[in-house]
Amino acid sequence: MEPILNFFKERPAIAAIIALVVGLLLGLTWAWGIQPVEWIDQPVDKLRADLRLEYMSMTVDSFRVNGDADLAAKRFKDLGAYAYQTFQELKATPGKVDPVLIDIFELKMAEFGLMSPTAPVQESPGLSIGTALLWGGVIALLLVGLVFGFYLFRGSRRPGAPLTAAQQAAELTRSAEKTDYSSVASTPPVAQYVTTYVLGDDLFDDSFSIDSQSGEFLGECGVGISETIGVGDPKKVTAFEVWMFDKNDIQTVTKVLMSPHAFNDANFRAKLESKGEMFLVEPHKQMMLETQTLQMVVTVVDVQYGQGALPSDSYYDRVTLELAIWSK
Repeated sequence: MEPILNFFKERPAIAAIIALVVGLLLGLTWAWGIQPVEWIDQPVDKLRADLRLEYMSMTVDSFRVNGDADLAAKRFKDLGAYAYQTFQELKATPGKVDPVLIDIFELKMAEFGLMSPTAPVQESPGLSIGTALLWGGVIALLLVGLVFGFYLFRGSRRPGAPLTAAQQAAELTRSAEKTDYSSVASTPPVAQYVTTYVLGDDLFDDSFSIDSQSGEFLGECGVGISETIGVGDPKKVTAFEVWMFDKNDIQTVTKVLMSPHAFNDANFRAKLESKGEMFLVEPHKQMMLETQTLQMVVTVVDVQYGQGALPSDSYYDRVTLELAIWSK
């Protein structure tokens, strides 16, 4: 799952295209399948062949009742190119219509010049709307899969190719050794995660689910970019937000992890104090977040600051954090 998330982080345009296609498919499914449009007052020559035959039968029967030849002629002409062909079908299979009435109707329509044979209309079977939508959806999904596979193949790292910031972060996270709490805690944590930020990962925002041993959802936690310094790309991150949500407490607690420069700068402190309690990031430093039913210990596993024109120790080159959560 992590490589896929990193892929979308690095290629937001692809994520947007896939979201657009999926949205269109869901919209078509709703519009045509769940709550379809109801068509009314369509021209009768657009009806199916069986419905055109029924319409002709009704036209003849109506003429028997009201004797209005002009109205009958209009209804006959409404079938357009199908009128003569449909009338001949009715003559061949009159069903409940009196054949004598059909002959009288034919003579009357002949007086209007409407009983001239026309070339038979050949109808193509075509596709029903449901079938067309099904095939359209299948083709669209195949195209999305091909595009996704193509870009995933192109985006996969080839031997010797430089790692992206997200890929570097993923490798550092995999190589990080988690704290063994068995010797210092009476119970092991219900969840334990490691996350790494590397300079250049401008979309860094990791979140994790907190579940009990039985699989019950307890809450969520995560780390994201809180504040940057300077201008230009990549972003120079000077502070992170680490947070924890407790579903039983229905609240989210947040701590702000600051670089030494930001921590000692009055302007940064004033700007960030509303987001949560502020901490200076130092190697192996620990801080605790606590809610009604959860406790989370955040450990700074590793930290390195960037070097450049900005003040010393003002932005992160990389930082690795460990999040360990216990139920109270």
